[in-house]
Amino acid sequence: MMKPIVVMTQTQRYDDQRAEIVHLPFVTTEPLPFDQTVLYRHYDWLVFTSKNAVTHFQPYLKMLDFNGLAVIGAKTKAFCESQGLQVDFYPADYSQEGFLDAFPTRQGQHILIPSSQRARPLLHETLQARGFDVKKIDLYTSRFLIENVKRAKARIEQGQVDALTFASASAVKAFFDNVASLNFDTYYAIGQQTAHQIQYYGYSCSIADVQTLEAMVTKILEERVQ
Repeated sequence: MMKPIVVMTQTQRYDDQRAEIVHLPFVTTEPLPFDQTVLYRHYDWLVFTSKNAVTHFQPYLKMLDFNGLAVIGAKTKAFCESQGLQVDFYPADYSQEGFLDAFPTRQGQHILIPSSQRARPLLHETLQARGFDVKKIDLYTSRFLIENVKRAKARIEQGQVDALTFASASAVKAFFDNVASLNFDTYYAIGQQTAHQIQYYGYSCSIADVQTLEAMVTKILEERVQ
C-alpha cells in the first residue's frame, strides 16, 4: 500500500516516515502589546497552554517571579524543558478540561496565563470561579494564511490529498471560511475542541486518540486499513 498523502495545517513542521506529509500551515502568530505591569508581581503558577505561548513569552520570563510552571501538551512540556524550564504540573489529558480536572485547587493563589487572544476562556474563567487570582495576557493573535488554504484546496481538487488534518480551531476556521463546498470528507482533528469546530461547519471527522500530531497520523493509517 502506498503511503497516504497527508496535508498537515499546524504551524510547526512535522515529519513522519509512515506518510507523505505536505506541510501547509493555515495560521501564523503575531505578538500583541500588553500591559507589562502584570509582570512585576509574584505568581504561584505560570501556565502555558501551547508551544506558541512559550515562544512569545520567552523575552519576559526573566522579569517574572513565579513558583511553579504548569503546561498543557507534550510538545509544550518538551519545548519548555529544551529551554531549561522545569515543568511542575502536566496533566495526562492535553486539553483545558484535562488540566482543570487534575489541577490542585488552592484558593487565593496567583496565576498568570499568557496565551492566544483567540484562546477559549474556559481555563481562566474556571480557575477564577474556583477562587484563584488569575491574570490572563492576550500575548499573541492568529492570522490566516490564505495562500496555503488555496494550495490545499487545489491539491484536494486534483485528487492529491488522502487526509487533511487540523490541530486547532483557528486552522479549521481559516479553511472553511475561505473554501466553497468540496467533494472531500477525510478530515482529522487533534482533539475534541478542534473536532467540534469542524462539525460546526457541517463536516464529520476522525479524532486522534491522544492530542498529538503522531497520534493523528496513526489514526489515518488505522482507518486506511479498515
